[in-house]
Amino acid sequence: MTREKKYENILYESKQKVAAITLNRPKSLNALNTALLTELRDALVDAEADDGVHAIVITGSGEKAFCAGADIEELLEKSSMEACEWSRWVQGITTYMERMSKPIIAKIKGFCLGGGLELAMACDFRIASEKAVFGLPEINLAIIPGGGGTQRLTRLIGKTKAMGMLMCGEHIDAEEAFRMALVNKVVPVDELDSEVDRLTKKLLSKSAVTLGIIKDAVNSGIEMDLEHALRYEAECFGHALGTEDAREGLKSFLERRKPAFKS
Repeated sequence: MTREKKYENILYESKQKVAAITLNRPKSLNALNTALLTELRDALVDAEADDGVHAIVITGSGEKAFCAGADIEELLEKSSMEACEWSRWVQGITTYMERMSKPIIAKIKGFCLGGGLELAMACDFRIASEKAVFGLPEINLAIIPGGGGTQRLTRLIGKTKAMGMLMCGEHIDAEEAFRMALVNKVVPVDELDSEVDRLTKKLLSKSAVTLGIIKDAVNSGIEMDLEHALRYEAECFGHALGTEDAREGLKSFLERRKPAFKS
């Protein structure tokens, strides 16, 4: 069953257990403004609540960009206090993405800069075409990332490399992003769709509830010291083992057959 929902700044479609969200402001290289982000948050909430959706793919319209960053004209109109409040609001959206129970894949082609990279870093997987370009160029405008960029980039690639990207504001190509572990995989442009489809199908073959538990264990545990993180992992392990899917998975292994998960 295919479901579409009409928006002005994004495209949303769910079919075959996958919600596809496309940032749709191609004339501005899919720049993020309040209207687009509001619609994105609505679509994410809808996908999370939809039992028929087990995975989410986010991409940008057109061939030039996943997202080239925030809408500069909108930022220029904000006071210092308004900028702080807007930053916290955007951070709320990226944090919500991390806390969703369903895996999110960023399908990246072209520019993935500033707020676009912040959005991609809040996803669980980042698959990029070989022509993708990454960066946090805010320093060149005498501002800093405000959607979680300084924090998520550091956690993903380490302080040394993050400082270089943040303070120099230079672009890096897809292969360098892969070497930094900023993206999961780089593929030729004409293979991007098929690679994301392959990953999506692999995720759909797993227990949806257990994928959510793994996501929670990783994203919550990374903020704890090791002792508390291990304790939380044990709680998550107990939660997972108590599910119907776990019983099916264990039985199917012993019976040498493919599991038939309920979720």
